[in-house]
This record gives sequence, structure tokens and C-alpha cells, in this order.
Amino acid sequence: MSTPQDDDPVVPEIGFDPEAVLERDSRVLLDPAFLATLHEELASEVDVEHSDRALLQMGFLHGLQDAIRLLASPGEGSARQGMAFSPPIQMPCRPCPDASSAGLRIAGRWPEAREAEARLTSLGAADAPSCHLSAGYTSGWLTGTFGVDLLVVETSCSAAGADTCRFEAREASACREDDDARLQRLLANLPFDAFRSLVRERVARTTLAASTPSTGGVGVDRAAAAVHIWGPVMVIPWSGADATYQTLEVLARDSGAAEVSVIILDLQAAFLDDAHDAVALEQLIQTSDSWGTEVLFVDPAPQSEAMLADLEPAPLRMVKDLESAVTLAFQIARSQRRTL
Repeated sequence: MSTPQDDDPVVPEIGFDPEAVLERDSRVLLDPAFLATLHEELASEVDVEHSDRALLQMGFLHGLQDAIRLLASPGEGSARQGMAFSPPIQMPCRPCPDASSAGLRIAGRWPEAREAEARLTSLGAADAPSCHLSAGYTSGWLTGTFGVDLLVVETSCSAAGADTCRFEAREASACREDDDARLQRLLANLPFDAFRSLVRERVARTTLAASTPSTGGVGVDRAAAAVHIWGPVMVIPWSGADATYQTLEVLARDSGAAEVSVIILDLQAAFLDDAHDAVALEQLIQTSDSWGTEVLFVDPAPQSEAMLADLEPAPLRMVKDLESAVTLAFQIARSQRRTL
């Protein structure tokens, strides 16, 4: 067993190879039986500091990989896989009501408390929050989905006697300005840039996703008239009023589209006819509204923006680029899920 290196982003003395860790399905990683064994084995191999660090990093890598894969999956097969995918850990959350100008802050909980229960089973009660793998996964998932480095800190833990496991996510840039020693230790244990590069390279190697300059890495070929679906988010390319509405009608009969809660209509700078197109777009919005689905318009031609703003009902929002629209759509979808 080698000597720990404090400046190494991983934990070599327990054989922590990020590539090998990412080979394991994240659903297995967060299985209660596996979690109990993992906590017990780490406790027997290394001290608490390095065990906590390893769990945090393993979770972060998987959460980030799951989020990036979901956002980057193109094509029919991958789209269906994305539609069926949900994170292996429940993490209902919402923006903190006391959020200030110091970046994004999110409060949430892990209602299943699977890691806390595993910790109690394997090692007994804890004297401090101990869901390090869950914190890492949630941090990676939120970082990948929101496109900003978010550090998750567990604020209460059922393994330490609390009624439930709760967490708060804050932007890493804001945490760096905080004097809290725990925040600084967590930041030191999560090399965001290095892990993001590692995961993106791995996803690129192991999937057919191919980023194009026009989509900034979202993984959509905007030159192809194809519908893309990532779980709750659907992207429909504009191909004329009649064709777009017919596409929506076909998708309405597809049981696989039932999980979609946000539709992005990619206008690709199209010039829209004030009369005919306006009627079709209003029908699209009305139909989507009857499903409980929100609609975003992306990249409209400047000459069309006034007409779009006058639609009744109006789209939820008009966004300038597809990547921003996809990110916003996932934020909306999560917000809708939390209010159910």
C-alpha cells in the first residue's frame, strides 16, 4: 500500500483508478448492499479522511458521467435509453429561499437515506454527516446538468441521528470565498476541471455522441430533421408549420414520449410567416399545455421575435442558443418534478 499524496486528486493507496470506477454502473454503486460493503472495506483499508475522500470522488465521477451522458445522447437508440433513465438516487431539491448574489444555491434531501442506512449497518452510528458518496453523486449530477461547478454539503444525516438526510449545493466559486474549513476541504477533494475533462473524454470514447460547433456540445446535428429526446426534454427541429405540428401529433401517440415535460422548438433562425405560422405555433403551444408540457423557442430570426412574443398563449421563453435551451429545459423539468 503506497503512501497517500495530498496533492493527488485520487486515492492511489486503495487502488482508486477513475477509469475503473466509471466502468461500474452507478445504480450498482448506490445499491444498499454494495454501499454497506464499500463503507466497511474502506474503513478497514484507510483512515477516515481518505475513505471520505474516495467516496466523494467516486460519487462525483458517476453523477457527472450520468448527467453528461444524458445530455449528449443522440439518435433513436440513445434517445430511448435517455428517456428511461433516472438518477439512481432521489434528490428532490429547490433553490434556497435565502440565496444571495453569491451564485446559485440549492437545498435538497435524500429521502431514501440509502447510504445512511448502509453506514449504520456496516459501521454503526456516525458522529457527523456521512453520506459522502451521495454528496459526491449529487454534486456531479448537478454540476453536469446546470453547467456550473456545484459543491454539495450534507447538512443533516440520519446516520448521525437526524430525521432525514439533507444537503445544500453551492457554486464552488462562492465556496472558495468562504472561511469554512469543511468547505475548503471538500473543494480540495474535488478537482472539478480535471474530473470534467476525464468524464467528457470517456463519454466521447464510449458513446456515438459527436458534438457539433453549432450546438456547443449538446450532441444534436441541427442539419438533420430528427427529433431528439433526453428523458423529460424533447428537441423538435422547425421544418415548417404543418410538418412540425404533424411531428408533434405522431409523438403524442408514442408511449415513450409520455415522460417529456419540456419541448424545445428549434427554429434555427427561420423567418416565420405572420399568419399561417402563428396559428400553427399557437396550436402547438395549446396542445403541449394540455399535456402539462412547457414549450421553449430557440434561435428565432430577429424579424420573427415580435410575432412570437404576441402568440396566445405565449411560449414559456425564447432562448438564443440550443445549448442554453437544453440546460434551461432540464432545470424546468426538475422544478416540475419537485412540485408533484
